[in-house]
Amino acid sequence: MSGESPEPPVHWSVVLFPGFQALDVFGPLDILNLVARYKKIELSIIAATLDPVSTDVAPLFPGRQDVWNLAGSKIGQSVVPTHTFDSPPEKIEVLLIPGGGGTRSRPSAEPVVEFIKKIFSSIRYLLTVCTGSGLAARAGVLDGKRATSNKRAWKEVTALRTEPIWVQRARWVAEGNIWSSSGISAGMDMMFAYVEYIWGKEFANTIAKRMEYIRNEDWDNDPFWEVMNE
Repeated sequence: MSGESPEPPVHWSVVLFPGFQALDVFGPLDILNLVARYKKIELSIIAATLDPVSTDVAPLFPGRQDVWNLAGSKIGQSVVPTHTFDSPPEKIEVLLIPGGGGTRSRPSAEPVVEFIKKIFSSIRYLLTVCTGSGLAARAGVLDGKRATSNKRAWKEVTALRTEPIWVQRARWVAEGNIWSSSGISAGMDMMFAYVEYIWGKEFANTIAKRMEYIRNEDWDNDPFWEVMNE
């Protein structure tokens, strides 16, 4: 990435879909919650409808409790969107796409793929976490660009589209205006790197200290990449 700091973005949005991974969303957003104490930020939450969107994956795959809910638990957290894909915010500068089990469900994932196709040319930055890069890949916006994804789902995600340049070992990858991270917690390291890119290292480290979070600052140091060979 260029060493020159860009004009800080103000208008941020996150996409939700049934079965999104909680930390994919809440990790990066909690970083932004602290950033917003010092910098001007506006956040919108976009989904297919304005109904609450749950992290619970099991309802998306009836009859597959052996895969998605071994214990038969009933647990999930819901978030209420502010906008819909059909009526998005007037301005989006940064769009965050999480991953999660819902990316494997066509009814859950397909509206997100179509929204990325529609909105990508008008946004400044696209950030994906975990298998969210698979949704961006399906939308065609990663073609010819370096990207990464969740390592346990690596073969599944990279098989969705071969045109991206998939980087195996990366904790996160910054390629032009697209940033992608490895699985779940890696989204926080990516977001801190992005905050550093926008507002500088000292500010990013200040936020990390406020969160009592130890950053992984090496984009190509993902200790979990070896799980691909397990």
